[in-house]
Amino acid sequence: MSDITHSAPATQDTSATVHTTATAITPVKPWKGYQRIAFRIAFVFFIIMCIPTSWNWYTHLFTMDWLHLKYRDVYDIARFQPNLWNIESESGRWGIASYASWLAALGIAVIGAAIWTLFDRRKEYNVLYYWLRVIVRYRAGIGIIGFGYTKLFPVQMPYPSISNLHTNFGDFTAQKIYWLSIGIVPWYQVFAGIVEVLAGVLLFFRGTAAIGAVLLAGALANITFVNFAYDGGVHVYSAYFVLLGLFVLAYDIPGIYRLLVLEKYTVPVHYYPSFKEKWQQYTRYGLKSGAIILFVLILFYLQMWNYLYDPYKQPVTKGLADTQGYYNVTAFRLNNKVIPYSPLDTVRWQHVTFEKWSSLTYQVNKPVWLDLSNGGGSPKNDVDRNFELAGVAGGRRFFFYEADTVKQELVLRDKNRSAVNQGRERQRRNATDRPNTSKKKDPLFVLHYEKTGPRRIILYGLNENKDSIYVILDKVDKQYLLSPGNISAGQY
Repeated sequence: MSDITHSAPATQDTSATVHTTATAITPVKPWKGYQRIAFRIAFVFFIIMCIPTSWNWYTHLFTMDWLHLKYRDVYDIARFQPNLWNIESESGRWGIASYASWLAALGIAVIGAAIWTLFDRRKEYNVLYYWLRVIVRYRAGIGIIGFGYTKLFPVQMPYPSISNLHTNFGDFTAQKIYWLSIGIVPWYQVFAGIVEVLAGVLLFFRGTAAIGAVLLAGALANITFVNFAYDGGVHVYSAYFVLLGLFVLAYDIPGIYRLLVLEKYTVPVHYYPSFKEKWQQYTRYGLKSGAIILFVLILFYLQMWNYLYDPYKQPVTKGLADTQGYYNVTAFRLNNKVIPYSPLDTVRWQHVTFEKWSSLTYQVNKPVWLDLSNGGGSPKNDVDRNFELAGVAGGRRFFFYEADTVKQELVLRDKNRSAVNQGRERQRRNATDRPNTSKKKDPLFVLHYEKTGPRRIILYGLNENKDSIYVILDKVDKQYLLSPGNISAGQY
């Protein structure tokens, strides 16, 4: 397909005329046979990769409230990838089998190209190639901007919570260590976001698409490798953008090679349709402007609002006033029986933490199901925001609570799920697949609290097993080597 850069425009493929930036018009050069076959396969393949095939995506598109947009509304439009074939296995989650949908799309493309070849005798596809690149450019640009804004406003990898700071290093999964490592240097996260958003914006314009594709492929290739190395779970989605970037860049590689390697005078030649009819011009301007306004400007504002008031990785509800910190459990009674401290005890609480948001944690010597997700999925409800506990072993229990300051009660809901009753651990290839909390049957339990001093909290009541507990917590002043970042999400 490299010959396309030196070809004249075709006239039989579209009602719109086609121009080049070259001053002279040369005869259309037919493509070689293998080029036409390769293009037909590529065309079907990338259409499948770029056009949403999930009915949920369209349902979301046409039912969301466009007059009162939320961050998740627009982000869900930008975030999709083909989900044609899932293989339930270790490799299907972390390895090569997780790319089964790509293989399925390629199989469909080969079959489609074979049928296409039987009935089509055209000698070149210059115009169709142009439009395919437009589709891929916009798909890649929209997707990576949505991805990039979560880093530009650093909410994707938050600063470690207090409970995370008091978890043994060996109890973290590899992906958790990586995400927390990025979380402690938010300005690096911001820089990564700038690169991704810049790549997306450049892809919207024909003249800068090659630069955008280079940025996109380079940045996302690194993310792909990181996710493979740390079991991050986003290796398929990040590799998806690498693939799209390389396809866009392929058009300019012959010219780049001629200029940089052969050191020859090179004039880039680009096709673009010229729309004579007014409605065609208005439609083009409308679609282009609409995409830029929605996915660059409006999403910027919505993401900024999300950063300030609703960071999706951590609960948004404020925690009980003046409780944030780390506490020793100095007394613990279960059904009025005193249980002395023992690191081996499976019932007695240890190491209680209150976050600045509404999370209470404690540790026991009893394993809980390990959430292997990366804490993403942008759930709406605080109880479903699992970044704190994702990738954390060691027996720590996490609870979301609602505080009644009049009755001095904490209504707690267990955030730790099992492999059976939780829905967020599985891969969310479908953008609108969020946990449905209405189907969950999380038992609630209520604990009364008393503050008997600036550093002591007493909790008592019935726990989730209906056993009475009485717990005295004494706050510990902890000095950390890690300094909190000067940019943090949320208002607490």
